This record gives sequence, structure tokens and C-alpha cells, in this order.
Amino acid sequence: MKEISCKLLVIGAGPGGYVSAIRAGQLGLDTVIVEAGKPGGTCLNVGCIPSKALIHAAEEFEKALHAASGNSPLGISAAKPALDFGKTVGWKDGIVSRLNSGVAGLLKKAKVKYVQGWATFRDGKTVTVETETGEQIIKAETVVIATGSAPVELPFLPFGGPVISSTEALSLSSVPERLVVVGGGYIGLELGTAFAKMGAKVTVVEALPRILAQYDAELTRPVAKRLAALGVEVLTGAKAKGLSKKGDALLIETADGTEKKIAADRVLVTVGRKPVTDGWGLDQIDLDMAGKFIRIDDQCRTSMRGVYAIGDVTGEPMLAHRAMAQGEMVAEIVAGHKRSWDKRAIPAVCFTDPEIVSVGLSPEEAKARNIEVKTGLFPFAANGRAMTLQGEDGFVRLVARADNHLVLGVQAVGTGVSELSAAFSLAIEMGARLEDIAGTIHAHPTQSEALAEAALKTLGHALHI
Repeated sequence: MKEISCKLLVIGAGPGGYVSAIRAGQLGLDTVIVEAGKPGGTCLNVGCIPSKALIHAAEEFEKALHAASGNSPLGISAAKPALDFGKTVGWKDGIVSRLNSGVAGLLKKAKVKYVQGWATFRDGKTVTVETETGEQIIKAETVVIATGSAPVELPFLPFGGPVISSTEALSLSSVPERLVVVGGGYIGLELGTAFAKMGAKVTVVEALPRILAQYDAELTRPVAKRLAALGVEVLTGAKAKGLSKKGDALLIETADGTEKKIAADRVLVTVGRKPVTDGWGLDQIDLDMAGKFIRIDDQCRTSMRGVYAIGDVTGEPMLAHRAMAQGEMVAEIVAGHKRSWDKRAIPAVCFTDPEIVSVGLSPEEAKARNIEVKTGLFPFAANGRAMTLQGEDGFVRLVARADNHLVLGVQAVGTGVSELSAAFSLAIEMGARLEDIAGTIHAHPTQSEALAEAALKTLGHALHI
């Protein structure tokens, strides 16, 4: 039985874990990271990166189909395209493999020791790792728990056979002819849209009254319009009941109480994610919990001295960039730097068609906090660059305090707006006011001009509408 000691032990090599380990290594801390799977965690291997690869492939295929239809307003024509989905998946896997190697290389560069295997706590300073070569004991002065999250499984639709999670959806050998998506959140709609563009007949079953309930209706309206144009059937207020006896259909109850059967080759269940808190000896260290998540303070400290937790295992928002920021912060705290979590806003991006970005407070959230606000909305229909990209649906909306014009939130929906999210976040993080944004020269012609125009609109003197 091998035994090693270190200053910092990081459990989980997802975005939060590997960033924490790299930063700790850069700061000269003797660091060990343990991961049962491949470097990069869910995000890199079976989440953010591969899903965006498939989304891009689907967009390109749809463009080719449109050109082949002879109805392209751009004057482009082409022969009818074919999709070699196996090759598409291979391309996606190649990107994942390159990034896996990149993360491993960065850890090595930072002199972080990488241990492959499943870690189980013996106590708050010691873990046992089951590796391919046997059991290894690791003792650490400080521990960071970054075990991430996993798809939620419905008891009446257990994963297996035709019922799949997002993990299996990203590794299918072919595009399903009939795909039913259970859950109208961002994961289900991102993947459902991609498969619809690649030729699947997609039906979305959502129990709530509308899709993407975490965003306000004004933001989701263009997405619903696009889903309809793609032929995606969206059933809101509908509840999944289980598979048919033959396993070739999903049984649902519609909003009016009618029982219905939807033919399906695959049923993709995307009803949320849960923290991975089982299997690594949580009972041995007795941490305080916040519901199903590990409770942390503004420095990501748990209730046990010397034990930190970051990322999805600590609660919402379950986003990779939040985990990364937490991981970097914790490494610096362990190295003796003075840090705390004082981020004003964490951007949320939905890679649907069109994309949605939300940073900071929405008008409704500001109202709920009794903050008097001013809002301004600028449509992409009045933006020259959006027109040239055939992306006129959508808008940028600003939310600012009525008294001093401090920007509290920015929301947008439109083609490629994910790339504007950094500007939105920076404005809030830096404490920008409407006058700061309006007074910043935005390059023309770009979609970013919509941000400046939204600021002008909020101030009462938009120039281009």
C-alpha cells in the first residue's frame, strides 16, 4: 500500500478542480489531484465542449441544406448534403482528446501530481484511492472537494436502452429518427435543436407552463419561434409517465389531462443535475449540508477546518466558469493570499438558436428586491451587422438603477450573443453606469453596438431606433 503526503489535495479534475490545482502549483504548493475519469470532468468530456461541437456541426449542416433548397437569399446553391454522423462524432472526440491532453500538460507544467482513481475519505485529511495498480493513501494538510454533478434520473424512466442522458446523447452512433426530450431546460433544448437540424423529428415534453423557465418570457420568445420553424413540437404543461411496453414510445399526460403516446427511438431525459456526494466517504467527515449540496462560506470553506468545496457540489449556479473562479480563489487562499467571493455577477449562457445570455439582475429580480430600475432594449433588427448575419431576431436589454444609473443586469437573445457575455459581465463587475457604456466607442458594424444603443435607449435618447 503506497502512501504520499502533500500540502493540497484536490478531489476531482473538472473545470474547478484542475484550475485550483494548476493555480496552487503555480504558487508553489505541493499539490495532488485525484480523478476517476479523464481530465476535464463533465464539462470537457461529456458536457460543454462536445455539446457545442455537435451544435456547430448541426448549424453547418442546416446551412448546407438551406443552400441545397435553392431558396438561399445569399444566392448560394449546392447539391443536397449528406451527414456522416460517425465522422461528426469522431471530430468531436478529437477536440475532447486534444483538450484532455492540454489539461494534463498544464497540470504537469504546474508540477501537480495526477492520480487516476476513485478517492474515498478516511478522515478530513486522508483519502484512499483505488487505482489500477492498487490502493494508495494520500494525506494532505488541505483538501478541496470538486466532485461535480451528474444527470438526474427519473425513477419511472431509468437510464438504459432507449432512455438516455446527455452523456449518451453526445456519443450516439447515428442521428435518431424520432427523439423525445423530457425537460425543456437549456440542456434539453440545446441538444434537441442540434438533432432537429441534423434530421431528427424532435418532441420536447416540459412539465412547466413554458420552456427555459429560468429566463423571462421576453428572452425565450425568439427561441420558441425558431423551434417551431425547425419543426420541433413543444408540449408544455405535460408530464412524462414512462415508456410503452414495447419501449418504442413515451407515455405522457398532456396539460388537459389526456394520456398520449409519442413514438420515440430515443428518449433524452434532461431534468437537471445533482451533486456527486455519494461514494467518496461523506459520512466519514460529517460536513454541514445545504439541502443536497455541501454548505460553504464566501471563501468556499466547509464546516470542517482545512476542507474546501467548489463547483457543482456546492449548489447553483452549476456552471463551469463559476467552478473555475472558485478553484482559483481557493488555491490563492491556501497559499496565504487574502481572497473572498465578491463577484457581482456570473453569466449564464444558453446555446440554443438563437442564443441567450443573462448576467446580473433581470427587471423582475430587481423589482423583487425593491430596487427602482430603468430598462432599455435595443433590437437586432436595427443592427446592421445582425442583418448581414441573417440574425435579426432578438435584442440586448439593460437594467440599471433609476437613481444613479448603475448597471445591475444585461440580458440578450440573438445569433452569437454568447460572445458578448464578457462585455456584459465586465460592465457589471467594474461597476459601470449607463453613461460609461454609452460613452464607450463600439466598433461598427458589430453586434456589440446593440449594448451601447441599449444604454442610450435607457437614458432616453437611442440613435438608431
